[in-house]
Amino acid sequence: MFRGSIVALVTPFDARGRLDEKALGELVEWHLAEGTAGIVPCGTTGESATLTHTEHERVVERVVEAAAGRVPVIAGSGSNATDEAVELTRHAKKAGAAAALLITPYYNKPTQEGLYRHFAALARAVDLPQVLYNVPGRTAVNLLPETVERLCEFENIVAIKEATGSVQVTGEIVRRCGDRMTVLSGDDFANLGLLAMGATGAISVTANVAPADMAALFAAWDRGDVAEARRLHYRLLPLHSAMFLEGNPIPVKAALGLMGRIGPTLRLPLTDLAEAHLDTLTAALADYGLLKARRA
Repeated sequence: MFRGSIVALVTPFDARGRLDEKALGELVEWHLAEGTAGIVPCGTTGESATLTHTEHERVVERVVEAAAGRVPVIAGSGSNATDEAVELTRHAKKAGAAAALLITPYYNKPTQEGLYRHFAALARAVDLPQVLYNVPGRTAVNLLPETVERLCEFENIVAIKEATGSVQVTGEIVRRCGDRMTVLSGDDFANLGLLAMGATGAISVTANVAPADMAALFAAWDRGDVAEARRLHYRLLPLHSAMFLEGNPIPVKAALGLMGRIGPTLRLPLTDLAEAHLDTLTAALADYGLLKARRA
């Protein structure tokens, strides 16, 4: 159902820490011009954990408005409380999102049966295409391929963002569910390998700063130009590393600030990128051609 470079969009704040709707709309327009195939607001990169419910809903609404049906908007609406996830997903549908991105419940560490029942409840409660999101490095729980296969019984569970970075896990999901479920990479460094295993695209952090090249990589793969896809993958690798000099989204917001796309404001407990890392990030952006000159 989903293909290509789908950006895990940052949420811009002004200098006082308030939602910057103007900058948000401008980011969406830039991504559309650069070839981004889909937009995910209110994911990890969008600082969903520090948004109020009102802000969360407004971010989804603003991105849907700005996209205006030109690309699918996959609204982050997951939670570690099933009822809360249902309400956020209902709002995503009401706002006009094409689908919802549903992270595995974090912190409370449910069993595989609990994970199954959580996602089953969401599928039954909201008639909207739903994308599972497995990122055990952040949630402390791993959605196993056999549980994903059980969830294929629900027609509106259409995809999974697989962020273990594991070729083996991705291959197992494709083997079990490939005819019923789209698989998307959730780790930019693994994009090319996961495409080889049957993924069709990625929900990408690096697409925030290099959207055109990210889009070009997947377009090259789709037309069978593996050499060009590989060239772009290796060209992008230093940026992938730079985006994780510290916890996401600290580096990517710093990068967009250096590029003049947004103010780099974060909300506590996230803090500004450390000075030593800022020098490394600036060098990576400049080497890629995203800055006019390296920071002095």
